[in-house]
Amino acid sequence: MSDPHHPQRPRALAMLVLANLFWAISFPVVKTLLLLHAQLLPAAGPWFDAIYTMAPRFLLAVAVLLVWRPRTIVRITRKEIAQGAPLGLFTTGGMFLQNDALQFTAASTSAFLTQCYAIIIPVWLAVRAWKNPGARIWVCCALVLAGVALLGHFNWRTLQFGRGEWETLLCSVFFTGQILWLERKKFAGNDPIRLSFVAFVTQAIVLWSAAVAIAPDAHALLVPWTSGPWLGLTAILTVFCTLGAFMMMNMWQPKITATEAGLIYCVEPIFGSVMALFFPAIFSVWAGVNYPNETATWTLLVGGGLITLANIVLQLKPPSEA
Repeated sequence: MSDPHHPQRPRALAMLVLANLFWAISFPVVKTLLLLHAQLLPAAGPWFDAIYTMAPRFLLAVAVLLVWRPRTIVRITRKEIAQGAPLGLFTTGGMFLQNDALQFTAASTSAFLTQCYAIIIPVWLAVRAWKNPGARIWVCCALVLAGVALLGHFNWRTLQFGRGEWETLLCSVFFTGQILWLERKKFAGNDPIRLSFVAFVTQAIVLWSAAVAIAPDAHALLVPWTSGPWLGLTAILTVFCTLGAFMMMNMWQPKITATEAGLIYCVEPIFGSVMALFFPAIFSVWAGVNYPNETATWTLLVGGGLITLANIVLQLKPPSEA
C-alpha cells in the first residue's frame, strides 16, 4: 500500500490538485465538441460523437510522446505494458460513458457524479481486506454521497436518475478500477512516461477501432479535421486533459493511498462547475454553437461544499493505508 508519510506527499497532493484543474477543463470543452459534432455530422449518432471526442486526443498524445521522448519510449518493459494496457481499458470505458452522458446532463452535474469512486474505493477495500477503514473515512464518504445526490438532482420519491446520471455513475466504476490498478504495489518501479504511453496507445487502438466500426461513412472521420474550432478544442484536450492530467496522475498518485486519491479527485468538479459558469459562452462564440453558461444554483454550492468538506476532514489525518 502507499505510504501516507511519503516524503513527496505534499508535492503529490499539489500536483494531483493541478491534474484536477486540467481535467475540469474537459467538461465544458467536451460538451462544446459534442454540440459541434451535432452540426458537422448530424447523422453520425450520439455514440460516434462520444467516441470521436476521445479518439483524436489519444492518438495525438501518442504522437507527441514519440516525438518528445523517443529514447524513453523504446525502453518500455513488460511490467509497464502489464499495467498500462488495463489502465487504458479502464480509462476508455469510463471516459466513453462520461462523454456520452454529457449529451444528457449538465457538465457540472456530470463532473460531480463522476466522483462516486470516492465511496466505491473504501467500500471495495474494506470488503476485500475485511477491515473497517474507520468512522472518519465513512463520514467523508457520507458527505460525498450527500453532495453527489444534490448535484445529480436525485428524485427521492421515484428513486430514479436520468440516462446521463446513470451513465456517469457507471463511468465512476471504471475510474475506480483505474485508481486501484494504478496503486498496485508490484508496479511501483514503472516509469510514468512509458506507462502513460502504453495507456494512450491502448486507448487510441480501442477508440479508433470503435470509431471506424460505427462511423456512418469515411467522410465522418475526416470532416471534423477540417474545422478550426474542432482542432483547437481537441488540442486543448490533448495538451491539458490528456498529456498533462493523466501523466501527473500516473506519476504522483502512487505516492498517496487510493482512498485519499479518490477523495482528492473530488476537487475536479469544483473546478469544472466554476468553469461551466463562464467558459460555455466563450466556446459558443468560438465554435458557433448554442451552449449557454450554467448558473450557480444552491444545489451546486451546497453539494460542492459537502464534497470539499470531505476532503478537508480527510487531510486533517490522512489514512494510514488504502
